[in-house]
Amino acid sequence: MNGFPWDTTLAVVGLAVSGAAALWEFVVGSRKLLGYRVQMDTTAQDAATAPYAGVLRQMQHNGTSLHDPSFVLLRIENSGRAPIVEDDYLAPDGARAGIQVTFRGRRVVGMVVTELSRSELRSFFVPPGNGQGTPQPVPGLGVGDGLIELPKVKLNRRDHYKVLAVLEREAGFTEQTFPDPEVVGGIVGGVRRGRMRKTEYYPFAAKPVRVLLVLLVLVLIGQSLFMLLRSDPKPAPLDCAKGTLTLSGSTAFAPVLREAARQYEKTCPDAHIPLSGDTFKGSVPGLNALEAAGRQDKPKGGRGLGDRLAFSDGPKSGTGHPQLLPRPVALSLFTLVVNPDAGVKDLPLKQVRDIYAGKTTNWKQVGGNDVPIHLVSRYPGSGTRTTLELRVLGNQRLPGVTASDCAAMDTAKPGRCEVGDTQTHLDTVASTPGALGHSEVGAATAHAGVQPVRIDGYPATLEGVDGGAYPYWQTEYAYTYGEPPAGSLAAGFLRYLSDEVGKDIIRSHGDRPCAELAKPLLCRPS
Repeated sequence: MNGFPWDTTLAVVGLAVSGAAALWEFVVGSRKLLGYRVQMDTTAQDAATAPYAGVLRQMQHNGTSLHDPSFVLLRIENSGRAPIVEDDYLAPDGARAGIQVTFRGRRVVGMVVTELSRSELRSFFVPPGNGQGTPQPVPGLGVGDGLIELPKVKLNRRDHYKVLAVLEREAGFTEQTFPDPEVVGGIVGGVRRGRMRKTEYYPFAAKPVRVLLVLLVLVLIGQSLFMLLRSDPKPAPLDCAKGTLTLSGSTAFAPVLREAARQYEKTCPDAHIPLSGDTFKGSVPGLNALEAAGRQDKPKGGRGLGDRLAFSDGPKSGTGHPQLLPRPVALSLFTLVVNPDAGVKDLPLKQVRDIYAGKTTNWKQVGGNDVPIHLVSRYPGSGTRTTLELRVLGNQRLPGVTASDCAAMDTAKPGRCEVGDTQTHLDTVASTPGALGHSEVGAATAHAGVQPVRIDGYPATLEGVDGGAYPYWQTEYAYTYGEPPAGSLAAGFLRYLSDEVGKDIIRSHGDRPCAELAKPLLCRPS
């Protein structure tokens, strides 16, 4: 079975079925075809419950009541795609009738043409005059005891006409029900040797075509199932690696890394990047954890760790961590945030520095509400805090802590407290009247309880950073312990952050990928 070419066979069958359907519809169906339908065949007894049924049973002919009267409605139609003319009818030379309808066991009392698809067909059923007003027989139209003859009517495509016949039971016919009418006629060169056939109404397509279409659908389903059963799992991209990757570091860049990790695991099923609530504890703690892991694992042959990465808001400080190698990833934006009770949305840079220097202690001193200023900051080692001190405050240190727990801070007078992560920081600013804090832009914008603050009228935008007008930004670095192996999970994840999907994720959080800058290795504003 494995050696049999099922996929090729199904493809050939599908093509054959499609070709057969097209052949039937456009070649066979395009030939001449004369058809008929018996749209009604009922007796007065069958219509006993209908209105005026008594009138039907009492019908008379020449003053005599009809014996078991019945009514038949026939539809004669051109069922093909080609027109039918008088010479197409199969009839002896000189015969004017083209179709005969026989009613076994019944006698025809009368008939009338009730419907014409085109008014031009009426001339085939109207008797010619003899010039003296005496009606003449219609050529080819006649009625016998149990027979109706119909003329050779010219029928274009989809033309039809209907004939209503009134009949009565023949004496001596004892069967309970009447046989179906027998319609005899033929077309020269028509379908099925030209014989007239009983047709049905197909709102969509002819029955043979529908059968072929069903077969085609079954073939397609078979092909799909065959491909599903046969197909191998989609191979992972070349950059994918197996194993577990440990991330640590910046809480400000954590939303980007969490989303990138989820997407990377979807792309690379054999990769696992565990993320918990305490995965990201800050830039300095992340660098310390990477350094400790590298010293403990002691990679051989000078190779670096391939299963760990640490992310930092800004470069590592001082001369520590000599084994950690930086790779710029993104240009990150930060913003000051206040509790809405402060009543400010914009602060000059000088006023920001005066606030953190303790010279300004109430928001009313800068045009805000009469509320004491409470500074909420990150713990030492936070990249967001370090960047605030370096780029916004001009290397000015933050004032001393007045409360070890932000929840216990006296809100009636100015003070400062510290928290450990970005989300706790924003929640504390939102719940503390007059609070001023700092955060990554994406998280601050998404938090409904805080108000981002412009600096010198400029919001936290990449355009403001590029123009040198907005100061609160930093380069986000990824650190490895030594040079990770090229096929390692750490190297693959770093490449992922610099490709199109990774860059889209970085941009979606308000940051700019270093790969898009004029000097990606420096990753600084233009």
